[in-house]
Amino acid sequence: MGDSLKRKRKLWVLIWCVCCAGAASAMLWAVQRAAPVCRQSDLETTTFVSAQALAEEDGEKRVFLTFDDGPSATTETVLDVLKEKEVPATFFVVSADNNKDHLPLIKRAVEEGHQIALHSCTHSYKTIYASSTAFWADIKELRQQIEPYVDLESVHWLRFPGGSTNTVSHKYGGSSIMKNLVAQAAEKGYRYVDWNVCAEDAAGGHPTADDVYRNVVRGAEGKNVCVVLMHDTKATRKTTAEALPDIIDWFKEQGYRFCRIDELDRQI
Repeated sequence: MGDSLKRKRKLWVLIWCVCCAGAASAMLWAVQRAAPVCRQSDLETTTFVSAQALAEEDGEKRVFLTFDDGPSATTETVLDVLKEKEVPATFFVVSADNNKDHLPLIKRAVEEGHQIALHSCTHSYKTIYASSTAFWADIKELRQQIEPYVDLESVHWLRFPGGSTNTVSHKYGGSSIMKNLVAQAAEKGYRYVDWNVCAEDAAGGHPTADDVYRNVVRGAEGKNVCVVLMHDTKATRKTTAEALPDIIDWFKEQGYRFCRIDELDRQI
């Protein structure tokens, strides 16, 4: 009886440990899912912009490197690469809890000739897409958060989280929420831009630097004007920053001129 009781106790201890491990894993998964960053699933319902009509006007090959959801520790590496390669970029910034310690990097980006644009303060779809009022309140808060690091008079561009035609927002603000926000953006003096090349660095499965590079090249082939969506968040595990030198070299070899978003002749 003594041995039997001991075996039962060991079995219950083992079951308890497994349950605790499972609960911890579930909590970690929930925290990761709640992180205020773009996910590939958010982007798949967005109609990517087509820049072909703009390209046909002058035939020049141009590339617009854009980074969403930063700044983060990764942003510093991205800025180092851009400085070494002597090319400009546009950063669509966020000021969520996991970004605030890195907001001073915005000042460095400005000083080194990059453009700062708006993405979201919270990046919480449930919050920002609950209504038009909620969205613009979020943008107002973002502007206040970044004011110490950039001249707000120069900040006129934005990118809607998930893109201007995303359908994820309909769950929170109804089927007309994005149409209303797009119209209001123009009324408020903002210009918005989506993308036509996606690095897919926000996808699941932890894409490698080689994956990110191949995604960009594949998306850019055949396009004279490329608006490239990338991310400079800690969640990308720095693979985008690792792929960036090769991405820049490829565009240079193909004869592209590197531009900031404010150099677009008109909205695309």
